[in-house]
Amino acid sequence: MDQIIIEELAVFAHHGVYREENEKGQNFYVNAVLETDTRRAGTLDDLGLSTNYGEVCAFVSSFLQEHTYRLIETAAERTAEALLLRFPLIRRLTLEIRKPEAPIPLPFGSVSVKIVRGWRRAYLSCGSNMGDRRAHLDGAVEALKADDKCRVLRVSDWIETTPYGGVEQDDFLNGAVMLDTIYTPEELLEKLHEIENDHQRERKIHWGPRTLDLDLLLYEDCVMCTEELAVPHMDMHNRAFVLKPLAQIAPYERHPLLGKSVLQMYEEIEASTSSP
Repeated sequence: MDQIIIEELAVFAHHGVYREENEKGQNFYVNAVLETDTRRAGTLDDLGLSTNYGEVCAFVSSFLQEHTYRLIETAAERTAEALLLRFPLIRRLTLEIRKPEAPIPLPFGSVSVKIVRGWRRAYLSCGSNMGDRRAHLDGAVEALKADDKCRVLRVSDWIETTPYGGVEQDDFLNGAVMLDTIYTPEELLEKLHEIENDHQRERKIHWGPRTLDLDLLLYEDCVMCTEELAVPHMDMHNRAFVLKPLAQIAPYERHPLLGKSVLQMYEEIEASTSSP
């Protein structure tokens, strides 16, 4: 990925734990590495196809002057998020905020916080077998589109599927969604649960009927397992109702542990179920 680099942008602002820091203010210095595609802009010599670093500098300066935070960790976090939301061509960024006048009663050069943030590609599975199934699924997609921290890129067809897991219930409508997000996997899971709750999702029977079921399948090449979340989804490679719509929008996306594409996994399930 190409980079636009900004070094030592000076900003006088009011961030700090102590009251006198908030009242008097002090100098901060910002370094930023913006990861973006500059090829078309460079080839056509067109600033409109690139991220204007002058506008970025003005935005960072105004943002840090207009807000007051106790921690430079917070200042960095909020500034990075604001940049990603304001400048759509920035894919990822490394942001450092340096504080050379920090109230430290010892000789020192500077203290700083450096973070890396960006848009991450994620894939979701969507299902419903209660009430107006299509309305629940469409509503989930609209809720994701309405969230500025998500960019819905592709949505599969909604397909009719039989229930999975042995619980007798009505057939499902299932589908898949491709999106970019600045949420972490854990934050995205919280967002999905929020959307499910808005559709009166109840968790009474394991693999039972539900108004809306949203699962995080893949999050770039992330591999993690906690009590709340496993990525990639632990059973996605065994579920045709997950892989069929996912193969429609991302056939060549690879499972980071199995090394197989979505299409390969789906074809393997189809072959196994059709074998005599």
